[in-house]
Amino acid sequence: MKRWRVVLASLLIVVLSVSVLLSGCSSKTKQESTQPQTTQESKNKDFKVGLVTDVGGINDHSFNQMAYEGLQRAAKELGVTVNVIQSKKMEDYVPNLTNFAQQGYNLIIAVGFMMHDAVEEVSQKFPDTKFLIIDSEVTDRPNVSSAMFKTEQVGYLVGAMAGLMEKEKVGKVKGTNTIGVVGGMQIPPVDSFIAGYQQGAKAVNPDIKIIINYTNNFNDPAAGKQMALTEISQGAEIIFQVAGGTGDGVIKAAQEKNVYAIGVDADQSYLAPDHVLTSAVKRVDVATYDVIKDTLNGNFKSGIVYFDLKNEGVGIGKVNKDVPQSIIDKVNQLAQDIKDGKITVSDKVSK
Repeated sequence: MKRWRVVLASLLIVVLSVSVLLSGCSSKTKQESTQPQTTQESKNKDFKVGLVTDVGGINDHSFNQMAYEGLQRAAKELGVTVNVIQSKKMEDYVPNLTNFAQQGYNLIIAVGFMMHDAVEEVSQKFPDTKFLIIDSEVTDRPNVSSAMFKTEQVGYLVGAMAGLMEKEKVGKVKGTNTIGVVGGMQIPPVDSFIAGYQQGAKAVNPDIKIIINYTNNFNDPAAGKQMALTEISQGAEIIFQVAGGTGDGVIKAAQEKNVYAIGVDADQSYLAPDHVLTSAVKRVDVATYDVIKDTLNGNFKSGIVYFDLKNEGVGIGKVNKDVPQSIIDKVNQLAQDIKDGKITVSDKVSK
């Protein structure tokens, strides 16, 4: 009997020893599997991205807001540390960019063509800091990436939609065969949209009249509204706003006068669902996120990165319910023809 007790005791010791050993192995395995993830998360958190807006600010419902959305997506999905400085005036650009550079930010994003000179200046002073500029070409700096958009392509599509709506006299269109544009400042990123709009409208409706005006700013909705009201009084039934925050006033004018507006940069249908015909979308959010991700992973590319219909860097937003399917089908075919190289769209405005 005593011998059996000794045997049982020995077996118990063996079982306990094996259990402790397995527990130790399990703990070690778990530690080894989580350690790399913790290290990566820490690395990403230490990667700092600063965004400097144009004077329109992040609530412009346009390109600044889109850049901000791309930044927030990077913070959420990649775990990087982000910060934003909103410029109040053009003189803020250099000090705002410099502020981030002096704090050791890994990537600094400048939103808008108007920040070109500031990026040229600050990037030269901080050669070890990476910069991304939206809508302007900086090609002589190894630490600057330029996101450029073939917005003439999407301008062509919304112009064709406007031209077809006038030609077929559908929805709120009465048949003046006149459409308009309210631009912000007369700069290449604005004019490329307008150039495409002209070509698309004329391609489907050669006799259409196109009124073009500029407000010379991007953050004055009152000026945008007044300019749109003037064009409406001249017969414009569809007005394309290419004016950032100023364009909010264009959309309000369209609401008041029961005509159509076409949004820009972001899908702006939510601002006036019954009166926004569609939007010419420029995926600044995608460009912002992609460059942050590439830079984080050591794949920063200096020079120009193009976004167009083929890589979905530009496109059409939500289409108003008043647009017949036949017109949507024609516009979709035009988009495919541009992708296939059958249609080449110029980025120069016709006088």
